[in-house]
Amino acid sequence: MHLNHMNRRISKEIRSGVGQLTLVEHALCPLDARASVVSNLVHQATFSYSDKQRRRQLGHAQVFCPLGLSPNDEFYLWGLLSITLSNPQMQGQLHATRHYLLRRLGMIDTQARRGGRQYRDFSRAIERLSSVRYQCDRFYDPIRAEHRKVSFGFFSYSIPLDEESNRAWRFAWDPVFFELASATGGSMRFDLGVYLQLDAASRRFYLFLSKLFYRRDVTPRLDVQQTTEQVLGVASTVSLRDKVAKFRRCISILREHRIVRDGTVTRLGKGQFAAVLHRGSLFALRAALPEFESPLVEPLQEIGLDNTGVNRILRRYDHRMVAEWVDITLAAKSRFGSRHFSKNAAAYLIDNLKNAAKGGRTPPDWWHEIRNAEMMASDQHTNRKEGKRKRRSSAEESCLERIGNVHDSIFRHFRAAGQPDEIAKKNAKRFQRTRQQSQDLN
Repeated sequence: MHLNHMNRRISKEIRSGVGQLTLVEHALCPLDARASVVSNLVHQATFSYSDKQRRRQLGHAQVFCPLGLSPNDEFYLWGLLSITLSNPQMQGQLHATRHYLLRRLGMIDTQARRGGRQYRDFSRAIERLSSVRYQCDRFYDPIRAEHRKVSFGFFSYSIPLDEESNRAWRFAWDPVFFELASATGGSMRFDLGVYLQLDAASRRFYLFLSKLFYRRDVTPRLDVQQTTEQVLGVASTVSLRDKVAKFRRCISILREHRIVRDGTVTRLGKGQFAAVLHRGSLFALRAALPEFESPLVEPLQEIGLDNTGVNRILRRYDHRMVAEWVDITLAAKSRFGSRHFSKNAAAYLIDNLKNAAKGGRTPPDWWHEIRNAEMMASDQHTNRKEGKRKRRSSAEESCLERIGNVHDSIFRHFRAAGQPDEIAKKNAKRFQRTRQQSQDLN
């Protein structure tokens, strides 16, 4: 998909993302996807802040990712959070079809065929994000105006078993995380169109600088090694020279997008590099608030309501109740067919909403059974994927162990023949490599 076309479309959609202020201080996972999209990943990060006495303090965070986590998953996290916050009626919940969400995020348009790579990428990212557990010993709580110890996930979800279903996906945000992210002073908005044009490292740097540039025109002196490792997520094993090159490349990219006006890397001494960056003109324009478009519109239209009927329902009834009964109606339509309705699906929905609003009707038992079956199937799917990863990991470890045993045996043989340790190691590696090539040919 052409990037400029995607950006033109996103300008008509959500337009801004929402980042949580403490989380943008450090990377949530390694920058290299080969190291981050792995089972049972535990990512550790540190960040600095000033306490009430203006003394510099250090915070420590651990991100537990049973299914791994990709740097690109952060796009969906911040985008879904922005969509949820655009509708205060839902209070920490989001009910929407995949098509609606990807369209609002600018990944597909109204003409796009349902399904395909965008759906698969979205589903995998949601699986990974929903399994994450975050812990921090110095997380800033804007409600209580103090740093606290926290532990939370991001969200849970419930989705239809049938991948072709038009029923909504349901997201329930972790109440602790959502409270921190939705409170005044707990989050910031940023330009999602600009964000999408950046690579993963520059995206993280953009959000980190957005927090700094909100209050000042110039950053404090940034330590290059600390910033690349903790904010961008570059591995500590990467050479300092490569870290400096990565940092400079990010500055160049951010300058192109007017995020940074000026900034140079200075060598302070042996193994020490720092930079001071100046705010770019992009921040003169406030990130646009997303135009609210209820995710319930499309399902209500599918049930058979015209625009007037859709607007009437959304004005009259609580959106959480509407979301629930819309799902019940679509599930009934899929499970029982049109014979289930005495008149039609739209009349069935309206009658149930009227009675539910008076407290005289509750969801049917069969619908609860479907929801339970979907949740069980989702858990089993996740467990199967985790089991496959563990079996694959176990097999790889067993193979490595066998290879290691063979290598040790050959090494001991050469050393017993009187070869020095260094020579014996080289000969053992050469012998093992030749042996492996011979086996591959056979």
